[in-house]
Amino acid sequence: RSSWLLLAPLLTPPIPVITAPPCSLCPEGVHRFQWIRNLVPEFGISSSHVKVLSSPAEFYELLKVQIKAAKQRVVMASLYLGTGLLEQELVDCLEETLEKSLQAKGSPDLRVSILLDYTRGSRGRKNSRTMLIPLLQRFPEQVRVSLFHTPNLRGLLRLLIPERFNETIGLQHIKVYLFDDNVILSGANLSDLYFTNRQDRYVLLRDSPEIADFFTELVDAIGDVSLQLQQDDTVQMMEGMVHPYQGDKVAYCEIANRRVMEVINSARTRQELLHAKTFHSSQAGSSLLSQQGSQASGGQKPEPDTWIYPLIQMKPFGIQIDEMVTETLLTEAERDARIYLTTGYFNLTQAYMDLILGTRAEYRILLASPEVNGFFGAKGVAGAIPAAYVYIEHQFYSEVCYLQQQERVQLQEYSRAGWTFHAKGLWLYLAGSDLPCLTLIGSPNFGYRSVHRDLEAQVAIVTENRALQQQLHQEQEQLYLCSGVVSTSTFEQPNRYVKLWVKLVTPLIKNFF
Repeated sequence: RSSWLLLAPLLTPPIPVITAPPCSLCPEGVHRFQWIRNLVPEFGISSSHVKVLSSPAEFYELLKVQIKAAKQRVVMASLYLGTGLLEQELVDCLEETLEKSLQAKGSPDLRVSILLDYTRGSRGRKNSRTMLIPLLQRFPEQVRVSLFHTPNLRGLLRLLIPERFNETIGLQHIKVYLFDDNVILSGANLSDLYFTNRQDRYVLLRDSPEIADFFTELVDAIGDVSLQLQQDDTVQMMEGMVHPYQGDKVAYCEIANRRVMEVINSARTRQELLHAKTFHSSQAGSSLLSQQGSQASGGQKPEPDTWIYPLIQMKPFGIQIDEMVTETLLTEAERDARIYLTTGYFNLTQAYMDLILGTRAEYRILLASPEVNGFFGAKGVAGAIPAAYVYIEHQFYSEVCYLQQQERVQLQEYSRAGWTFHAKGLWLYLAGSDLPCLTLIGSPNFGYRSVHRDLEAQVAIVTENRALQQQLHQEQEQLYLCSGVVSTSTFEQPNRYVKLWVKLVTPLIKNFF
């Protein structure tokens, strides 16, 4: 009980900033989403460079293969690195690749940058830090480990809140894994559960140097305002940098905002120039082709049929791009469009709930049944979290029924024996289409934490390529196949009983999980 009382100073949520959508969607096909490039860089690529993965084992094997093949850079951002045998194997792969780089002629080219959350990565005596210190000691010139500490955990609050509970205040939640010019976007952390039986989503973007550069710069920017892990397991800030919890909070957040927005804006400018250059050269090329015949096009890069938009959400730093884009997508989705939305932790913000209940598109929302919730069976207060999610789900379902929206808004619960569920994102099917043309994939859960507390990143993938649309459709179908439709009788089952104290406490703490 005392642990919850420690959170009392934070129980009053900040007033949300209402931002108008950047613009309306224009009518033609997938190009209706080009308004997103007014906010973030647009990366046009060939759909043949995109591969959707389906299982934790496939994700884990790909990580190892990519680490071993890396020559210039390995950049990994995650909430934490686990401490088991599978995680140790990943560290061993990094060590082996760094060793090979060190033995190569000349100066070693390979650089490894790892960004984790400070509080989650420091939990317990054996933790993410102790797993990575041997790499720092062996390869001090090549390895960087940054630990992000939220500026909102400071002063008396930081001294009083115990381990684990301090993670409720704010986290580094971005999951990006990149190796040279190959980028994996996911919601999965670097932990054995995510390599074995915790279902998530994963997409590989192959041979995409501009996208890899963007995420390298983003992780560098967050790393620069994070604590740097030292070889003796101490941490320190880079010289001249404001400290996240000892320094001035406003000054720190302003610096962090400036660093991240520099990355976004410079990449956006670069991509606009590249787009203009490509457009003019293709115009010149088409007139040349009319004179010299189609053989002249042999060495040209294929026209992009897929567009990647990185969406960043860092409310502590005043960055709300992902929130703006998501709200606009939900607002503008037309009648008869279908949105399949999934989250491992169903705790939507009020704004997202209002849009789902008040707009015209059909929704199929996939969420975790209590048994596949990541907190199921946890000790102490955390063990009641699945019940709190049941209560939130029941409240939302009751609202759907009250508004007589059961046909348009359908809840489905993922259930799979021996597995937990952590997938998040959405797939958008335009009216009359049997395949999705847009997906969101990355770290956000569409909840209060994702929008207001944590550092998040995902990408919008827009494609007009039917084969890639088919891949995305199959991914969606595979996840939804393991689900059952929620009805009134769902909440009458004995395992859905929610104790009175959970019902009373949930409204006070729902913004923390």
